[in-house]
Amino acid sequence: MATVWLLYLVLGAFAGVMAGLLGVGGGLVIVPVLSFIFAYQQLPPEHILHLALGTSLASIIFTSISSLRAHHARGAVNWNVVRQISPGIVFGTFLGSWVASRLSTAFLKGFFVVFLFYVAIQMFFNIKPQPHRQLPGKGTIFGVGGLIGGVSSFVGIGGGSMSVPFLLWCNVAMHNAIGTSAAIGFPIALAGAAGYVANGLAASLPPHTLGFVHLPALMGVAAASIATAPLGAKLAHSLPVAGLKKIFALLLVVIGTKMVLDLF
Repeated sequence: MATVWLLYLVLGAFAGVMAGLLGVGGGLVIVPVLSFIFAYQQLPPEHILHLALGTSLASIIFTSISSLRAHHARGAVNWNVVRQISPGIVFGTFLGSWVASRLSTAFLKGFFVVFLFYVAIQMFFNIKPQPHRQLPGKGTIFGVGGLIGGVSSFVGIGGGSMSVPFLLWCNVAMHNAIGTSAAIGFPIALAGAAGYVANGLAASLPPHTLGFVHLPALMGVAAASIATAPLGAKLAHSLPVAGLKKIFALLLVVIGTKMVLDLF
Protein backbone atom coordinates (compact mmCIF):
# COMPACT_ATOMS: atom_id res chain seq x y z
CA MET A 1 0.00 0.00 0.00
CA ALA A 2 2.89 2.36 0.76
CA THR A 3 4.20 1.82 -2.77
CA VAL A 4 0.83 2.76 -4.25
CA TRP A 5 0.62 5.94 -2.15
CA LEU A 6 4.12 6.87 -3.30
CA LEU A 7 3.05 6.37 -6.92
CA TYR A 8 0.03 8.65 -6.40
CA LEU A 9 2.24 11.37 -4.91
CA VAL A 10 4.92 11.09 -7.62
CA LEU A 11 2.25 11.23 -10.32
CA GLY A 12 0.62 14.27 -8.74
CA ALA A 13 3.96 16.02 -8.32
CA PHE A 14 4.92 15.42 -11.95
CA ALA A 15 1.49 16.50 -13.25
CA GLY A 16 1.65 19.67 -11.12
CA VAL A 17 5.10 20.65 -12.37
CA MET A 18 4.13 20.01 -16.00
CA ALA A 19 0.92 22.01 -15.63
CA GLY A 20 2.79 24.94 -14.12
CA LEU A 21 5.74 24.70 -16.50
CA LEU A 22 4.01 23.98 -19.82
CA GLY A 23 0.43 25.05 -19.17
CA VAL A 24 -0.69 21.51 -20.00
CA GLY A 25 -3.59 20.00 -18.14
CA GLY A 26 -2.47 17.26 -15.78
CA GLY A 27 -5.22 14.94 -17.00
CA LEU A 28 -3.17 14.00 -20.06
CA VAL A 29 -0.67 12.34 -17.73
CA ILE A 30 -2.93 11.50 -14.78
CA VAL A 31 -5.44 9.37 -16.73
CA PRO A 32 -3.02 6.92 -18.40
CA VAL A 33 -0.69 6.61 -15.41
CA LEU A 34 -3.61 6.06 -13.03
CA SER A 35 -4.89 3.35 -15.35
CA PHE A 36 -1.47 1.64 -15.09
CA ILE A 37 -1.48 1.99 -11.28
CA PHE A 38 -5.06 0.69 -10.99
CA ALA A 39 -4.12 -2.32 -13.14
CA TYR A 40 -1.16 -2.93 -10.79
CA GLN A 41 -3.64 -2.80 -7.87
CA GLN A 42 -5.80 -5.34 -9.70
CA LEU A 43 -8.91 -3.19 -9.67
CA PRO A 44 -11.81 -4.43 -11.85
CA PRO A 45 -10.44 -4.27 -15.44
CA GLU A 46 -13.80 -3.25 -16.89
CA HIS A 47 -13.83 -0.09 -14.76
CA ILE A 48 -10.15 0.89 -14.63
CA LEU A 49 -10.40 3.68 -17.19
CA HIS A 50 -13.73 4.92 -15.79
CA LEU A 51 -12.03 5.26 -12.40
CA ALA A 52 -9.00 6.99 -13.95
CA LEU A 53 -11.22 9.49 -15.81
CA GLY A 54 -13.43 10.25 -12.80
CA THR A 55 -10.47 10.60 -10.44
CA SER A 56 -8.59 12.83 -12.86
CA LEU A 57 -11.56 15.20 -13.23
CA ALA A 58 -12.06 15.27 -9.45
CA SER A 59 -8.39 16.22 -8.94
CA ILE A 60 -8.73 19.04 -11.50
CA ILE A 61 -11.42 20.63 -9.29
CA PHE A 62 -8.72 21.49 -6.77
CA THR A 63 -5.92 22.40 -9.17
CA SER A 64 -8.18 24.57 -11.35
CA ILE A 65 -9.19 26.73 -8.37
CA SER A 66 -5.61 27.77 -7.66
CA SER A 67 -4.94 28.25 -11.39
CA LEU A 68 -7.96 30.43 -12.09
CA ARG A 69 -7.27 32.54 -8.99
CA ALA A 70 -3.74 33.22 -10.21
CA HIS A 71 -4.96 34.18 -13.68
CA HIS A 72 -7.79 36.31 -12.24
CA ALA A 73 -5.29 38.22 -10.10
CA ARG A 74 -3.48 39.16 -13.33
CA GLY A 75 -6.74 40.24 -14.99
CA ALA A 76 -6.40 37.48 -17.59
CA VAL A 77 -9.86 35.87 -17.21
CA ASN A 78 -12.68 37.01 -19.49
CA TRP A 79 -15.55 36.26 -17.11
CA ASN A 80 -18.14 37.21 -19.72
CA VAL A 81 -16.94 34.32 -21.91
CA VAL A 82 -16.88 31.99 -18.89
CA ARG A 83 -20.51 32.87 -18.06
CA GLN A 84 -21.63 32.35 -21.66
CA ILE A 85 -19.85 29.05 -22.27
CA SER A 86 -20.35 27.43 -18.84
CA PRO A 87 -23.98 26.22 -19.38
CA GLY A 88 -22.90 24.31 -22.48
CA ILE A 89 -19.78 23.08 -20.68
CA VAL A 90 -21.79 21.71 -17.75
CA PHE A 91 -24.40 20.11 -20.02
CA GLY A 92 -21.83 18.53 -22.33
CA THR A 93 -19.55 17.30 -19.55
CA PHE A 94 -22.32 15.74 -17.47
CA LEU A 95 -23.89 14.13 -20.53
CA GLY A 96 -20.48 12.93 -21.69
CA SER A 97 -19.74 11.31 -18.33
CA TRP A 98 -23.12 9.53 -18.50
CA VAL A 99 -22.30 8.18 -21.97
CA ALA A 100 -18.69 7.30 -21.05
CA SER A 101 -19.82 5.34 -17.98
CA ARG A 102 -21.72 3.02 -20.33
CA LEU A 103 -18.87 2.50 -22.80
CA SER A 104 -16.23 -0.20 -22.62
CA THR A 105 -12.73 0.43 -21.34
CA ALA A 106 -11.36 -0.62 -24.74
CA PHE A 107 -13.39 2.03 -26.58
CA LEU A 108 -12.46 4.76 -24.06
CA LYS A 109 -8.79 3.81 -24.32
CA GLY A 110 -8.93 4.06 -28.09
CA PHE A 111 -10.63 7.46 -27.92
CA PHE A 112 -8.11 8.68 -25.35
CA VAL A 113 -5.13 7.55 -27.43
CA VAL A 114 -6.42 9.35 -30.55
CA PHE A 115 -6.88 12.53 -28.50
CA LEU A 116 -3.44 12.09 -26.92
CA PHE A 117 -1.78 11.90 -30.34
CA TYR A 118 -3.75 14.97 -31.46
CA VAL A 119 -2.45 16.99 -28.49
CA ALA A 120 1.09 15.65 -28.99
CA ILE A 121 1.11 16.83 -32.63
CA GLN A 122 -0.36 20.19 -31.59
CA MET A 123 2.39 20.66 -28.98
CA PHE A 124 5.32 19.31 -30.99
CA PHE A 125 4.67 21.56 -33.98
CA ASN A 126 3.37 24.46 -31.84
CA ILE A 127 0.17 24.63 -33.90
CA LYS A 128 -1.92 27.70 -33.05
CA PRO A 129 -4.97 28.84 -35.01
CA GLN A 130 -4.93 32.32 -36.47
CA PRO A 131 -7.69 34.75 -35.43
CA HIS A 132 -10.48 34.62 -38.00
CA ARG A 133 -13.62 35.84 -36.26
CA GLN A 134 -15.15 37.28 -33.10
CA LEU A 135 -16.82 35.22 -30.39
CA PRO A 136 -20.09 33.65 -31.61
CA GLY A 137 -23.60 34.22 -30.27
CA LYS A 138 -25.18 32.45 -27.29
CA GLY A 139 -26.52 29.45 -29.21
CA THR A 140 -23.24 28.68 -30.95
CA ILE A 141 -21.12 29.20 -27.86
CA PHE A 142 -23.44 26.85 -25.93
CA GLY A 143 -22.83 24.21 -28.60
CA VAL A 144 -19.08 24.78 -28.54
CA GLY A 145 -19.12 24.50 -24.75
CA GLY A 146 -21.09 21.27 -25.01
CA LEU A 147 -18.56 19.81 -27.43
CA ILE A 148 -15.56 20.85 -25.31
CA GLY A 149 -17.23 19.49 -22.18
CA GLY A 150 -18.24 16.22 -23.82
CA VAL A 151 -14.76 15.49 -25.18
CA SER A 152 -13.17 16.54 -21.87
CA SER A 153 -15.34 14.06 -19.97
CA PHE A 154 -14.20 11.28 -22.33
CA VAL A 155 -10.50 12.01 -21.72
CA GLY A 156 -10.53 13.33 -18.13
CA ILE A 157 -9.02 16.77 -18.77
CA GLY A 158 -9.83 20.41 -18.05
CA GLY A 159 -10.35 21.19 -21.74
CA GLY A 160 -7.48 23.64 -22.27
CA SER A 161 -6.20 21.86 -25.38
CA MET A 162 -9.56 22.68 -27.02
CA SER A 163 -10.73 25.89 -25.36
CA VAL A 164 -7.46 27.79 -25.88
CA PRO A 165 -7.36 27.16 -29.68
CA PHE A 166 -11.07 28.07 -29.92
CA LEU A 167 -10.55 31.34 -28.07
CA LEU A 168 -7.46 32.19 -30.15
CA TRP A 169 -9.49 31.51 -33.31
CA CYS A 170 -12.08 33.96 -31.95
CA ASN A 171 -9.51 36.75 -31.69
CA VAL A 172 -8.92 36.50 -27.92
CA ALA A 173 -5.36 37.44 -26.89
CA MET A 174 -3.13 34.55 -25.85
CA HIS A 175 -2.83 35.46 -22.15
CA ASN A 176 -6.61 35.98 -21.93
CA ALA A 177 -7.25 32.71 -23.77
CA ILE A 178 -5.07 30.80 -21.29
CA GLY A 179 -6.58 32.54 -18.25
CA THR A 180 -10.15 32.09 -19.48
CA SER A 181 -9.46 28.45 -20.30
CA ALA A 182 -8.19 27.93 -16.74
CA ALA A 183 -11.49 29.28 -15.40
CA ILE A 184 -13.48 27.09 -17.83
CA GLY A 185 -11.63 24.07 -16.43
CA PHE A 186 -13.45 24.42 -13.11
CA PRO A 187 -17.03 23.75 -14.36
CA ILE A 188 -15.65 20.97 -16.58
CA ALA A 189 -14.01 19.28 -13.60
CA LEU A 190 -16.99 19.84 -11.29
CA ALA A 191 -19.63 18.55 -13.73
CA GLY A 192 -17.41 15.70 -14.90
CA ALA A 193 -16.55 14.51 -11.39
CA ALA A 194 -20.22 14.75 -10.34
CA GLY A 195 -21.22 12.75 -13.42
CA TYR A 196 -18.68 10.00 -12.79
CA VAL A 197 -19.68 9.80 -9.12
CA ALA A 198 -23.40 9.59 -9.92
CA ASN A 199 -23.00 7.10 -12.77
CA GLY A 200 -20.62 4.86 -10.85
CA LEU A 201 -22.67 4.43 -7.68
CA ALA A 202 -24.45 1.33 -9.00
CA ALA A 203 -21.26 -0.32 -10.28
CA SER A 204 -19.53 -3.13 -8.40
CA LEU A 205 -16.39 -1.36 -7.22
CA PRO A 206 -13.72 -1.94 -4.54
CA PRO A 207 -13.63 -0.08 -1.20
CA HIS A 208 -12.50 3.56 -0.95
CA THR A 209 -14.32 4.64 -4.09
CA LEU A 210 -17.15 7.12 -4.50
CA GLY A 211 -18.78 6.16 -7.75
CA PHE A 212 -16.01 6.23 -10.35
CA VAL A 213 -13.72 8.36 -8.17
CA HIS A 214 -10.93 6.54 -6.31
CA LEU A 215 -10.58 8.55 -3.10
CA PRO A 216 -6.99 7.61 -2.03
CA ALA A 217 -5.72 8.35 -5.55
CA LEU A 218 -7.63 11.64 -5.55
CA MET A 219 -6.09 12.73 -2.24
CA GLY A 220 -2.54 11.79 -3.24
CA VAL A 221 -2.62 13.24 -6.75
CA ALA A 222 -4.47 16.45 -5.83
CA ALA A 223 -2.30 17.23 -2.80
CA ALA A 224 0.98 16.70 -4.65
CA SER A 225 -0.07 18.55 -7.82
CA ILE A 226 -1.29 21.60 -5.89
CA ALA A 227 2.03 21.70 -4.02
CA THR A 228 4.23 21.45 -7.12
CA ALA A 229 2.33 23.58 -9.66
CA PRO A 230 3.90 26.83 -8.32
CA LEU A 231 7.34 25.26 -8.78
CA GLY A 232 6.52 24.51 -12.40
CA ALA A 233 5.36 28.09 -12.94
CA LYS A 234 8.64 29.37 -11.43
CA LEU A 235 10.74 27.05 -13.61
CA ALA A 236 8.91 28.33 -16.69
CA HIS A 237 10.92 31.55 -16.41
CA SER A 238 14.30 29.82 -16.40
CA LEU A 239 13.94 26.70 -18.58
CA PRO A 240 13.59 26.35 -22.39
CA VAL A 241 9.83 25.77 -22.44
CA ALA A 242 9.58 25.38 -26.24
CA GLY A 243 12.07 22.51 -26.23
CA LEU A 244 10.48 20.91 -23.19
CA LYS A 245 7.08 20.97 -24.92
CA LYS A 246 8.55 18.86 -27.73
CA ILE A 247 9.96 16.38 -25.22
CA PHE A 248 6.62 16.23 -23.40
CA ALA A 249 4.85 15.67 -26.73
CA LEU A 250 7.13 12.68 -27.39
CA LEU A 251 6.35 11.39 -23.90
CA LEU A 252 2.64 11.56 -24.73
CA VAL A 253 3.28 9.51 -27.87
CA VAL A 254 5.12 6.87 -25.80
CA ILE A 255 2.26 6.74 -23.27
CA GLY A 256 -0.32 6.51 -26.04
CA THR A 257 1.62 3.71 -27.77
CA LYS A 258 1.82 1.77 -24.50
CA MET A 259 -1.98 2.09 -24.10
CA VAL A 260 -2.49 0.83 -27.65
CA LEU A 261 -0.25 -2.20 -27.03
CA ASP A 262 -2.22 -2.98 -23.85
CA LEU A 263 -5.36 -3.36 -25.97
CA PHE A 264 -3.89 -6.44 -27.68
